Amino acid sequence: MQIFSRVVESHSFAGAAKSLSIPRSTVSRTIQDLEALLGASLLQRTTRTLSLTPGGSLYYDHCLRVLNEVEAVEARFSTHANQPRGKLRIDMTASFARQIVLPAIAQFQARYPEIDVVLTLGDRTVDLIQEGVDCVVRSGVPENSALLVARKVGSFEWLVCASPGYLAKNGRPQSLEDLQQHQLIEFHSGRSGRSVDWRFIVDGEERTIAVRGKLAVNDTDAYLACGLEGLGLIRIADYLAAPHLRAGRLVQVLEQYAGPAVPLSVIYPQSRHLSSTVRAFVGWMGDLLREVGRRT
Repeated sequence: MQIFSRVVESHSFAGAAKSLSIPRSTVSRTIQDLEALLGASLLQRTTRTLSLTPGGSLYYDHCLRVLNEVEAVEARFSTHANQPRGKLRIDMTASFARQIVLPAIAQFQARYPEIDVVLTLGDRTVDLIQEGVDCVVRSGVPENSALLVARKVGSFEWLVCASPGYLAKNGRPQSLEDLQQHQLIEFHSGRSGRSVDWRFIVDGEERTIAVRGKLAVNDTDAYLACGLEGLGLIRIADYLAAPHLRAGRLVQVLEQYAGPAVPLSVIYPQSRHLSSTVRAFVGWMGDLLREVGRRT
């Protein structure tokens, strides 16, 4: 049932084998044995696609319920029922990992010593099932998907900042209209490849500023470096700006124009119940971000 469910979720035998860390031949033989046992075809196979038969769809729905019940029962009898264990694969942006997660990851390991963390860094769209990733941390409003669940663990605000040297040379913008007279550093999204607009709340309504500058980057650390080097105005998350604001390396401007709060979510596959390892990470992330919010 576990192997069959993973084949369905990853849309391929190879994907299931990779996510389960077993040979592809084992997956293929297991599905053949299962179909022989049931006396029914569960999957329709072509050279390029893999889809469920009507009987396979019914069996898959029952598999999910049965597997959830089995794990719940096993947890009750396990001597480690209150101690999550296993490998946890997480993907998040490099800047968020360096600034927030890695400085505190030892606390997570001390609280959950039986969890082995595999952390990958990036901002691309991740196929969680196909790539064997348990969850991702992403900002913004997640796209609607029947296959994913987004658990909000915190939020942050965007701050417009510049170096003291840049402001001494170019002056301090007092209004959104003043931005036309300043150098704005463009940030290109790793997911869309497009320039990210700046959004503000003015008199209760959202106002968008299209950023078209002479310099554009697609990496958060490089973007922050542009601001620190005095190359122009940047708009970064408050948790990234905070240490540089305290040290005087950056100065916040246009404080009167707040932007909409940006949610931070842990996203995991809808088709799987919330595992104990992911549940532990979600709870820890919520605690961590509340502490960070108090510091900033």
